[in-house]
Amino acid sequence: MTEPSVLHDTKTAYDAVATLYAELFGDVLKIKPMERALLTTFAELVQRHNAGPVADIGCGPGHVTAHMNALGPNTFGIDLSSEMVALARHAYPDVRFDEGSMTALDIADGVLGGILALYSVIHTPPGQLPVVFTEFQRVLAPGGYLLLGFFAGDDRLPQEFDHKVTAAYRWSPDSLADLLRQAGFVEVARLLREPHEGERFLQAHLLVRKEP
Repeated sequence: MTEPSVLHDTKTAYDAVATLYAELFGDVLKIKPMERALLTTFAELVQRHNAGPVADIGCGPGHVTAHMNALGPNTFGIDLSSEMVALARHAYPDVRFDEGSMTALDIADGVLGGILALYSVIHTPPGQLPVVFTEFQRVLAPGGYLLLGFFAGDDRLPQEFDHKVTAAYRWSPDSLADLLRQAGFVEVARLLREPHEGERFLQAHLLVRKEP
């Protein structure tokens, strides 16, 4: 499947479920203390480095974007789905939200202090992930941070699974860390936790940094 068709299918699928998705997951951080702690750490690191704003790429209905913005860093959201962006703008009118693709960001080189990509690369075909990570490298300032969230698998190769919205992949944290390393990122920390009730898979986060 080509990149344009993947982007089109993903956008169409999330446009169709945007309202339901916001209802189901808009308050999800309230029951995820580990993720909240990691976001707080990320915010502190970005502010300490003072390298620029944070982009929440694949922001969905905007709840994480607004949470990060409240923690201090100037944060804006980007999503492929126009319906998600519309919901986010309505729910959080004081926060900026834009439509866009993570494979071709409308952001100048080296201007971001941080990138959040929480479960937003899971729909990217494995062969296209290096393109995404190169784009993240391009827009991050030297020393900027990237926090990546994904569903963990136990195989060195990515594993496709039956995501309820559209095709998606689980990754071994080591395999994804290798791809990030090849793209020029340095690992800072990782979080791997057991699934909560209603979750099917291990939840993983990788915190990496662009070389200063």
